[in-house]
Formats: sequence, structure tokens, C-alpha cells
Amino acid sequence: MLTKVYVGNLNCDTTGPQLGLLFARYGAVYGAEVIADPLTGRSRGFAFVRMGSDAEGERAMEALNGEDYAGRALTVAHLPRRPRSPQAGRIGA
Repeated sequence: MLTKVYVGNLNCDTTGPQLGLLFARYGAVYGAEVIADPLTGRSRGFAFVRMGSDAEGERAMEALNGEDYAGRALTVAHLPRRPRSPQAGRIGA
């Protein structure tokens, strides 16, 4: 199952493809999205990386959390999965 990893404290010039290459050392990467401000288009300093499994995500977190990347110490952490309620998406519930 794919796992999503939070990456914070990014340099504003960091791109999704750059993060994908960085994380690919630790497992399969299925996407890396740097979050941008909708009005300015500038990076908000964080991203989400989708990896192939929980184990690959763990390896990346252990290796990269606190590591210097483009002059900034990365924050790499689990993105907790929220359980879906049985009522989610129901109208009038």
C-alpha cells in the first residue's frame, strides 16, 4: 500500500522532481508534490511524497529527517492516516 510522507522546512526553490530523486534512494516514489500558495504560486515550504510502502517511507524518514538539503534541515514525518467514518460523504447524515 502506498504511504504518504510529509516533508517540511524546504528551500523555496525545491521542486517535486528534485524531492522524488532524493527519496528514490530509499524506495519507489509514486509522486512528490511541493505545495504552492494558490495566489502567488510560490512554495509554502512543505511537500508530500508518496512512497511504495510503509517500510520505504520509514527508511526515508530515518535517513532524511534533520538532514541538510539545499541549505535547510528537513523535517520528514509520517502523514497520519485518518480513519474514514461510516457516515463520511453521506448527505443528511
